Amino acid sequence: MSAEPEGESRGEGAAEAPRPRRRGRYGRRRKVCMFCVEHVEVIDYKDPGKLRRFLSDRGRIEPRRKLGTCAKHQRALSQALKRARHLALLPYTPEHIRVTGYSTSRQ
Repeated sequence: MSAEPEGESRGEGAAEAPRPRRRGRYGRRRKVCMFCVEHVEVIDYKDPGKLRRFLSDRGRIEPRRKLGTCAKHQRALSQALKRARHLALLPYTPEHIRVTGYSTSRQ
């Protein structure tokens, strides 16, 4: 009495694409450490262009949960950022805060 022919029921031999799996309640995929993926052994503090990616817009070092780095590389990254700041390759504070004296986000 159904509208489907006898040999083609839904459960038998239907060539459908598999559904994508749901990731549970939060749905985010875990971030992987880009230094581990690229097999980086030493993080170079003399490359400010690469290190600038790991600073926030206010000049702070981004946390592990945001970057996705492992603990070992996060420690090495923070040490490299501090060395680059000490040698004046990277700023301690962003330019707009140095010029105006205050940040617009805390008013």
